[in-house]
Amino acid sequence: MENIRDPRLHVNEEPRDDFQDTAVGFGVMFGFMFVVFAAAVIIKAIIS
Repeated sequence: MENIRDPRLHVNEEPRDDFQDTAVGFGVMFGFMFVVFAAAVIIKAIIS
């Protein structure tokens, strides 16, 4: 029976780029917050 806890037997099947993932996540969140901010400003201008 194989030792399932041996880290040498587990190959990283899907290598990820953490910096790119973080940058994309930051960009998407910034875009979403910008849309929310722009909508709030437009609604405030219409109300006033």
